[in-house]
Amino acid sequence: MMKILQIWFFLFSFCLHNTNAQTTTFPYKINWVKDGAITAVGIGASVAGSLLITNKDKLTEQDLVGLSTTDVNRFDRFAAGNYSASAESASDFPFYGSFATPLLLLFDKDVQENAPQVYLLYGQAMSITGGLYALTAGLIDRKRPSVYAEDAPLEARLHKYGENSFFAGHTAATATATFFVAKVFHDLNPDSPARPYIWATAAAVPFAVGYLRMRAGKHYLSDNIIGYALGTTVGILVPELHKGNSNLSIVPVSTPDFKGATLSLAF
Repeated sequence: MMKILQIWFFLFSFCLHNTNAQTTTFPYKINWVKDGAITAVGIGASVAGSLLITNKDKLTEQDLVGLSTTDVNRFDRFAAGNYSASAESASDFPFYGSFATPLLLLFDKDVQENAPQVYLLYGQAMSITGGLYALTAGLIDRKRPSVYAEDAPLEARLHKYGENSFFAGHTAATATATFFVAKVFHDLNPDSPARPYIWATAAAVPFAVGYLRMRAGKHYLSDNIIGYALGTTVGILVPELHKGNSNLSIVPVSTPDFKGATLSLAF
């Protein structure tokens, strides 16, 4: 799985270094106050969620008595009882490595000239994903597959984060990082033949992380599907919504029955 990340780094740096000069102007419009505030809210949500996670009651040996994989829904049941310390360790390489992939964008001249704006958007995307994960994991108790693993060490089954299965934070964060990079490359290099390969590799890295996390007994398939979808959505939408000519927009809505926002697409 580490080879996927190595290929990603090589392919991306090679493509950016060899891309012909583009006439594309920097497509993103940044409002430092607004975007800084959104990023700060995301960071605040991450902190609040982390406090909720920290204050959860730890599983005890009594909680394991009578525990059965039949308690898990049929869709996810095949993963209940998974445990692999080696798979967990292996998942950390593409997970942490993905955080550095936006640095590859510095090979692009447009990014070099607008680095603060690009990396504010990256920070915003990661803070949104992090906040959503932390609050969800903090508020929802779902036993990890490894809790059901009778052959696993007791300390692994009773891990302090044993009920943070929903949703897959590693997968979500990795998808946010890699799809953010692919989206920015796509927008800045409209004529590059490498775009399909960049997208394909961006998709493969979080897929590998999700697979390894499921093998490790950290998450079920549904946890990974939701984490992958959320991370992909945030990684793509944050740059897209900041494009001056984007067909997508978030519109605040306030009615007697509903207060919030809607995502609109103009054709």
